[in-house]
Amino acid sequence: MDVSIVVPLLNEEESLPELCAWIDRVAVANHLSYEIILVDDGSEDGSWNTIEKLAASNSQISGIKFLRNYGKSAALNEGFKAAQGEVVITMDADLQDSPDEIPGLRKMIIEDGYDLVSGWKKVRHDPIGKTVPSRFFNWVTKKVSGIKLHDFNCGLKAYRQKVVKNIEVYGEMHRYIPLIAKWSGFRKIGEKAVEHRARKYGTSKFGMERFIKGFLDLASILIVGKFGQRPMHFFGAWGTLSFFFGFATFVYLTISKFFFDKTGMTQRPLFFFAILAMIIGTQLFLTGFISELIARNSPGRNHYLIEKKLRC
Repeated sequence: MDVSIVVPLLNEEESLPELCAWIDRVAVANHLSYEIILVDDGSEDGSWNTIEKLAASNSQISGIKFLRNYGKSAALNEGFKAAQGEVVITMDADLQDSPDEIPGLRKMIIEDGYDLVSGWKKVRHDPIGKTVPSRFFNWVTKKVSGIKLHDFNCGLKAYRQKVVKNIEVYGEMHRYIPLIAKWSGFRKIGEKAVEHRARKYGTSKFGMERFIKGFLDLASILIVGKFGQRPMHFFGAWGTLSFFFGFATFVYLTISKFFFDKTGMTQRPLFFFAILAMIIGTQLFLTGFISELIARNSPGRNHYLIEKKLRC
């Protein structure tokens, strides 16, 4: 199969028939074999009934329905598991992403050799309450991740099948899929300016809560991605630093008491800071040690992606 289109959705019954018909026209015009995987993330409208009708009229359409709302990341993760296409393309269900971009995105994966291509909504048709936070978020993510993309959160992305079968997306991690892919070893990541259309049906699901969760997930993925299999390097380093800061302060107070200042050590606030630093340092070091034991005995401790093998 040439391409799998994974569409996570929440309360988008009005847009689904138009979206599926549009994808079908593009695929037929470009002679692409395709499938559309619609993942209903706990919709409360008639989205699932619409999906059933569409699937009955087009064998290339399939659906996954969640019992309740789990979030976009969960929907994408299940869609990735089901995808069979050589190239997997994700897009939102609200018709703001144009299916006309599918051939160009696929070409960048197949012919240009990219592992992942992210859409860039260069001209956006969203309210300022959504565009300003998004620009700030993208700037911060680009700086801390080292991946030069303008729009991490664009729902329109293309992946080599090997990528989606070897990454796991959860929480609000869908915005960081390029970073997850990079940590997994897929480093050829590109970008394509894509058409962004004004929302035709329904209302935006974006809110400040998602914005805050996004930054918390960024901190989480940076730490887990870098130190997940060697936690002692993180906790041990900070623990050692904290302990030696407290110990050095304690030595200074001791020398000061005997040679310079006869004031009792316990009467100085710095004494308590030194004790606290040593306690925190010890706790961090032990946390790193215990985490190391857990990591070394976890089922996925030796899970590595192997690109090629020769006579083995």
